[in-house]
Amino acid sequence: MIDIHKLLDYRVQKWIFKQGWSDLREIQKKAIQPILSGNTDVLISASTAAGKTEAFFLPACSATADKTNGFGIVYISPLKALINDQYRRLESLCELLDMPVTPWHGDSSQSLKNKARKTPAGILLITPESLESLLIRDPGWLKLAFESLQYIVIDEFHAFIGSERGHHLLSILNRIEHLLGRFSNPIPRVALSATLGELDKVPLLLRPNQSIMCELITDEKYKSQLSVKVHGYVEQIPTENETQDSAEYQICQKLFQLCRGDSHLVFANSRKRTESIAVQLRDLCEQQLVPNEFFPHHGSLSKESREELERRLQKDTIPTTAICTMTLELGIDIGKVSSVVQVTAPHSVSSLRQRMGRSGRRGSPPILRMLIAEDELSEHSSIIDCLRLELIQSLAMIRLLIQNQWFEPADNRLMHFSTLLHQVLALVAQWGGVRADQLFELLCKKGPFQHVSTTQFKMLLQHMGSLQLLTQLSSGELVLGVLGERVVDHYSFYAVFKTPEEYRIIEGNKALGTLPIDSLIIEGQHIVFSGRRWKVVDVDTDKKTIQVKQTKGGKPPKFGGDGMSIHTRVRQEMFTILSEGDYRISVGQHKVDFIDNTAKALFDEASTFFQRANLSNQSVIKHGSSTYIFTWMGDKVVNTLVALLKQNGFESGAFGGVIGIEKTTVKDIMAFLTSLNYNNLPTESELAELVKEKKVDKFDEYLPDSLLIEGYGSRAFDIHGTTEWLNQLK
Repeated sequence: MIDIHKLLDYRVQKWIFKQGWSDLREIQKKAIQPILSGNTDVLISASTAAGKTEAFFLPACSATADKTNGFGIVYISPLKALINDQYRRLESLCELLDMPVTPWHGDSSQSLKNKARKTPAGILLITPESLESLLIRDPGWLKLAFESLQYIVIDEFHAFIGSERGHHLLSILNRIEHLLGRFSNPIPRVALSATLGELDKVPLLLRPNQSIMCELITDEKYKSQLSVKVHGYVEQIPTENETQDSAEYQICQKLFQLCRGDSHLVFANSRKRTESIAVQLRDLCEQQLVPNEFFPHHGSLSKESREELERRLQKDTIPTTAICTMTLELGIDIGKVSSVVQVTAPHSVSSLRQRMGRSGRRGSPPILRMLIAEDELSEHSSIIDCLRLELIQSLAMIRLLIQNQWFEPADNRLMHFSTLLHQVLALVAQWGGVRADQLFELLCKKGPFQHVSTTQFKMLLQHMGSLQLLTQLSSGELVLGVLGERVVDHYSFYAVFKTPEEYRIIEGNKALGTLPIDSLIIEGQHIVFSGRRWKVVDVDTDKKTIQVKQTKGGKPPKFGGDGMSIHTRVRQEMFTILSEGDYRISVGQHKVDFIDNTAKALFDEASTFFQRANLSNQSVIKHGSSTYIFTWMGDKVVNTLVALLKQNGFESGAFGGVIGIEKTTVKDIMAFLTSLNYNNLPTESELAELVKEKKVDKFDEYLPDSLLIEGYGSRAFDIHGTTEWLNQLK
């Protein structure tokens, strides 16, 4: 049998030899034939550092090595920094092949772009937004440059799927095939990712019309050892006669001890926490009279500051720890990182997997540490603190990651009306004029917006016409209206994503701070902000304010969760851990422990409270002055129940997946819940009408109310999942 690597171009084989590799990795061998065939989509899913990038580029470069009439490969990345990284990584291989590589984004060299414009060839590295710009502003050149295109590869595919930006990318790819006349002869798409849930459903997410087959390539042999440790901390209640170091200070001392002298990534989730930890670690360096090795990295910092830190991380000889948000979560090559540390409960299992994969990239095993702080318990403690839900969520996500190898799947119920509106404008701008039926055919029937009906599409076009986003000519063609031209001509048009708007939280005339509006906020709802409980009195969408008044109740929970983000599977794993009183991971016949003594003590407190409250057998309990509902379901079901309670006059709010209701009894809540059934429940759209601020995505402001409401309903609520829970109510 022929050695599979001998199918590669001889210059590629020479490059492999120069790397000193004794053999190709499993996925690299598996990918050679399907990619060389050029007649199938390919999904390469393997752990970080398993060689996914080379698995694609070695055969793809072999197939396109001598092509000179246009680009042979288009590489699409979610980040400009990843493009710059790939540009460096491809340099030696493409030099041997005499193959040009062009990075194309807002910060790319104009001379490289001009050279590619004159003689397009080799590999184009680009973001979806830059592709959109080319489609609108220079479709003639794009058609010429892509006329012999053989492959489109999407890196970090999980960062796109299920999002507005993902639908934007799929629509762009569809439009490119239409422009090139390639619907009957599709350009193979290759997706690379380490964190994809429900793999069997991903091919549909890569090519919704399924015009060609997709081959799945997974890594069955490449297994790395993994070291995981969870450290617990207790935020003690201060007394008059005794001062205690805060849990945050203890965490910073531990980080200083663990990280000094080597390179690490510390994920703090929020920008505020990132800066707070970074400055405390800098202070510790000054106190110890040693050079500072700790630096913040987040989206609000200048590009120069972030890139300087990234270059420092790439130098293995300089000890460097980055305190970061999700900005360093994706696959930018930052050299050898000894460990990854998470100082709060992660947002998702997928995110945790991606972060864990940042360590152990040079042959050493990945090391993941979690430093989780919980408040000391008192007679006034909230039920969420009693259950130690931040710690339990962290343990559940670790178990799902390691024992179950499960990641969150994409939410395929979202409507993405904002992106559809954007793509209507983009297509009209690209072609100058187009008929409504042509738009529907390309975007909905053959494109990614297949959930959209003809009625909804007509409603969208009519509303866009009333706003002068579109104008219809006597010939029937749609062209840009006055407002449409202004929107499309703005430099920000090419991106469909935006940073969530910050609303000011106000009590009377006093501003308390700001809150990003990307989760559920309903008038009458209870929220926790700045360590206190508040009732939402009014939401002003024009002034971008949320008026609140303080409410009574026990001490507010420290851990509140992030609305619309936690998956049902995570909460059910939390329930399993507490029900069994065992958080350990099964490996063969053995159980592996991975938490320290303080975390064990915190877990024992949670387990004891869970058993004492009989939460295995009941879903509604009284604690203090409040009544609580435990669904152990994802945030969409929790949001649905909060909205139903509000609709029926109950004062409620959700914290960490637990619903708290004031001024009521267990009997009243059980009577209300058991009265609900599928036939008397409102629709998700009807619940969405309770929410004042529904404009979450970038172009929502231009949507007709009915589509805005329907889109928000599918995003925030889940009537079907709620009905299933009600049917099993204990």
